[in-house]
Amino acid sequence: MQLTADERAILNGEQGETLAKVMKTMVLYGDVFGASHFVPVESEFGHIVTSFGISVMKPVYSLMDELIAGNAISSQKFTVDPRPMDFKNVPSNLLQNIAFKVMYSKQKVYEKQLQQMGLLGDDAFSCTCYMEEVGNIPEEGQVLSWAESSAVSYANSVLGARCNRNSGIIELFGSILGKVPYFGLLTPEGREATWEIDIQTNNLPEAQLLGSAIGLAVQEEVPYVKGLNRFLGDELTPEVRDYLKDFGAAAASNGSVGLYHVENLTPEAKKQGRGIIREGAKKLTIDDAYLQEIYDAYPDLWEKADAEPKLCFIGCPHLSLDQLHSWKEKIARQLRVAGKKKVAIPTVLCAAKPVLDVFEKRAAAKALKQMGVTFTSICPLMYMNNPLCSKMPVITSSNKLRTYTSAHYLKESELLARITGGK
Repeated sequence: MQLTADERAILNGEQGETLAKVMKTMVLYGDVFGASHFVPVESEFGHIVTSFGISVMKPVYSLMDELIAGNAISSQKFTVDPRPMDFKNVPSNLLQNIAFKVMYSKQKVYEKQLQQMGLLGDDAFSCTCYMEEVGNIPEEGQVLSWAESSAVSYANSVLGARCNRNSGIIELFGSILGKVPYFGLLTPEGREATWEIDIQTNNLPEAQLLGSAIGLAVQEEVPYVKGLNRFLGDELTPEVRDYLKDFGAAAASNGSVGLYHVENLTPEAKKQGRGIIREGAKKLTIDDAYLQEIYDAYPDLWEKADAEPKLCFIGCPHLSLDQLHSWKEKIARQLRVAGKKKVAIPTVLCAAKPVLDVFEKRAAAKALKQMGVTFTSICPLMYMNNPLCSKMPVITSSNKLRTYTSAHYLKESELLARITGGK
């Protein structure tokens, strides 16, 4: 990498040994990926993926102490992924609670470190930091230093910001320096589509299933998706943004998609049209049969395939305010069809605390609670990482949660039938 005089001075230790180590790490990171130079981080806030004080993560805690002692704190405030525990709102038994407390025994200590490093606030924990209620919304074209696969995907694709799929700690180092190596999705050529995906389904595909299919096909490459705007229209309405949030999360977890373009809809696709597709791009047609084949191929990780579900998680990534209202309507409608008043399976809706603070003041929240539904701001993936929870038969509407845990993904209609007492 070509460094400026100021950058070389930091590397040589003129601003302290700790910051020199941070700079050296980021130079090596840039060199690995062929970066030419550093570019400034332009967003107001950063976002950090490591939110959980898991006991085995000792090197991170000692690193944080070293950064704080060396005054190498973040140059920007940051949000963080969701917390791992909520004993009040998420069902768990005594043994599971003991395991949680052992696993995440460093949570309070780690959160104090995050506060010292630049945490935006006590409620700044969500994988959907870009929700209006949370307030970390980068502008189009801004360079970010974020991690969290679904947040990076949304920022790049829906908001038109520029961010690589950084790892945990690397994103923090970028926020400390206020600059990141210039490569990959920060560059014009890195944002060109290398796949052309033609959607030929009869109806709007479920976002989580379509994202899974595309992620599995393209892996870490950039897809250009055409045919979706037949169903979604040509404007990024709140409903469309929610669809793309879930679509992108599935593509990022089932593959490694950090950026996608949707014809006539996402910012760069609107501006550049099919000119953003690289010459020689691979092609894929997705129809209903293709999606069904993907769905049928998901592995069964339950100890007993015919077990009755003990828990249902909805909201990975976290739900928006509109989605919370939408799930209230869907669950209420299905309960009426089933002739019941309460869900048959403990059902947890996951959203950022600032989103839930707004929602719980509304009648829809009270109605859901009367149906037996609870709300939480935790990460369901962190819940499922508890070995005593991973053995439970859990169902979900999240393809991301399915990918990383033993939870079963169900299509929305099937999920609603199960939680209201059907099969």
